[in-house]
Amino acid sequence: MTTAAQEFLRKAAEKSADLAHRGIVRWNIDQYDAGVGRGKTRFADWEAARQRCHDIKWEAVNHLDRYLLQFEQKVKENGGHVFWAENGEEARHYICDVAARTGVKKVVKSKSMVSEEIHLAQAMEKMGIEVVETDLGEFIVQLRNEPPYHIVTPAMHLNRQQVSKLFKEKLGAEETQDPPELVAIARRWLRKSFFSAEMGISGANFIIADAGMVTITTNEGNGRLCTSVPRIQVALTGIEKVIPRLQDLATLWPTLATAGTGQPITCYNTLIGGPRRAGEVDGPEEFHVVLVDNGRSELLADLEQREVLHCIRCGACINACPVFRNIGGHAYGVTYPGPIGSVLTPHLRGLPEYQHLSYASSLCGACTDVCPVHIELHHHLLHNRRNAIHAGTHSSAERLGMKMFRWTMMSAGRFRFMGSLGRTALRVIHGMRLEGTALDPMRPWTKDRAAPAMPRESFRDLWRKQNGVR
Repeated sequence: MTTAAQEFLRKAAEKSADLAHRGIVRWNIDQYDAGVGRGKTRFADWEAARQRCHDIKWEAVNHLDRYLLQFEQKVKENGGHVFWAENGEEARHYICDVAARTGVKKVVKSKSMVSEEIHLAQAMEKMGIEVVETDLGEFIVQLRNEPPYHIVTPAMHLNRQQVSKLFKEKLGAEETQDPPELVAIARRWLRKSFFSAEMGISGANFIIADAGMVTITTNEGNGRLCTSVPRIQVALTGIEKVIPRLQDLATLWPTLATAGTGQPITCYNTLIGGPRRAGEVDGPEEFHVVLVDNGRSELLADLEQREVLHCIRCGACINACPVFRNIGGHAYGVTYPGPIGSVLTPHLRGLPEYQHLSYASSLCGACTDVCPVHIELHHHLLHNRRNAIHAGTHSSAERLGMKMFRWTMMSAGRFRFMGSLGRTALRVIHGMRLEGTALDPMRPWTKDRAAPAMPRESFRDLWRKQNGVR
């Protein structure tokens, strides 16, 4: 078992036993569920909207080369710069070079999961550049020196009392239980950063091929300040975020809002088309788009799993996942938690080290049911498991066990014999148990649950007695 897998199991055990933590997360997700339920009723046909979003993303991903080149051409025509980053290191190096060249000392960031993926903030801080997260949830977890807990609601695991104590400790604010006042405290603190930063960095919900524009979707307005006030603007995005046409937003925006937060439309939907032009009163002097691959091209080459790149990062699958509800986001130890992260991370960060995430699922299919772009997430979890087996990353004992299982299941006689043998073995184990000690051979099971009682007869024997057939 790898270090990442061991750490996952440790954190999962710790968080699943923390009832207060689970209560906060469950309450927040319940509010989300109620909002999404109401939001779907605003559509004449929610399933048709999902299918339309799937079709848009299918077209974009299956013609990614053409649409990305069209996007690049349009951005350059609008006066912007485009940099293609094969990996996180190249993306970090380019952005840090721009910052060094232009004398940047302070950066304000709108939410960007790709920046978390490539560890951009840490690289800039090593250069002596102050990096300030301006999304409220991201601001809170930055003060706690934590990564985002969730891709849409980064501070989902905290309640107002915890946030109030944090603001008192880190910002010197008076404690308050009033949410609007807590928001006002953050707003007053962040306002100074918006007007003193030389560079703004944002992510991208979509990048539009035929317009050469970047869209960001926020509920707080911080994205507009990050992209309009600093003199340098950088949009950091994965290559899969491209969509063919500006008009596609008419379907994608309301569907994203409903699946993500249950809103009819997100409060701020911003289109960024390039640097400030003559006669304009705001906007950056320089506009840069960094297109990050970082393993996405390899996933694109996999015809079976290519549709994972359709994801629009709404977080619906995370909120629906019973595993996430119990262990939370930080237990995963990766940028993208929940079902989408469990599918995507082994492709981005390596199957040998992160194969365990594909087993962090009950395979109930709830993630697939709620996905607004119809990604078959639970099937892809199975694909990852199969790929791990074929890669030979599992132990010899596990491979031998599965071969024995296959041999047993190929014959009714073998199944009957092995069942009889297994019942005999369990009866012997029950007889030798030193219950509650490390010498108990059933300890891995009984430390969290009661030992099952052994039936005197098998189901097959009972069926034969009652029905007189084999």
